[in-house]
Amino acid sequence: MPIEAQGATLSGALGGIGWAVAYALAGAVAGAALMLLFPMVLPRIVNRMTPNIDEEAEIARGNRAVAEYFGRIVSAAILGMSIVVAAAILGGILAALHG
Repeated sequence: MPIEAQGATLSGALGGIGWAVAYALAGAVAGAALMLLFPMVLPRIVNRMTPNIDEEAEIARGNRAVAEYFGRIVSAAILGMSIVVAAAILGGILAALHG
């Protein structure tokens, strides 16, 4: 294989790796922003879904059932967001490396 062809292949590979890193960093920044925003919004959504229960007051009174319910809902939502962000980052990396 001529030297010119090897250089073109190498520069194409390095360009693909560069785009993969750029997609990974962009996805990480977007994921971090979502993960910081999501815990602030989620309690409001839960409060709207359960209008007759004041979760904060019940937790402050020591109602363990409400605390466990609220904790499970929040942790499941955060885990779901983590899966979505990981899939987006992986999709960007794969698109950059194979595109």
